[in-house]
Amino acid sequence: MDDAKIEKRAGVRATSDRLWELVSDLSRWPDWNPHETEVAGAIAFGGQLTMTEVFPDQPERAVVARIADWRPYVRLVWTENRGFLFRTLRYIDIEELDKGSCIITSGHSFAGLRGELFHDKHRIGLRDAHQTIVDGLKAAAEA
Repeated sequence: MDDAKIEKRAGVRATSDRLWELVSDLSRWPDWNPHETEVAGAIAFGGQLTMTEVFPDQPERAVVARIADWRPYVRLVWTENRGFLFRTLRYIDIEELDKGSCIITSGHSFAGLRGELFHDKHRIGLRDAHQTIVDGLKAAAEA
């Protein structure tokens, strides 16, 4: 089965340094991300993140995820095994085009049969949420 993926992108008039500063300060995520709050943990290979997740049309839930990949100023990826046949991969990417000009991406990838069914049921709300996340990160970086 193919993974189901949702992502949103935005152009930002800020440096990758500024964007990474915002992304890597986990305690300040609620300043720009209303859907993943109370974020704590360590950005390190194999590190653990905990957060409260509140996406549209879904109940609030506690998340315990593992850092799968990270590159300062470029990318943060975390994964969660949500049970039998349900895995998620969540990411924020920063692509610097020129100094002071970047594209940011916020996305989810769902794997496994239950993951794909979840994606099908919630994709509209998740698209809206990822748009809110990139818009919030853009506004915070450009302020």
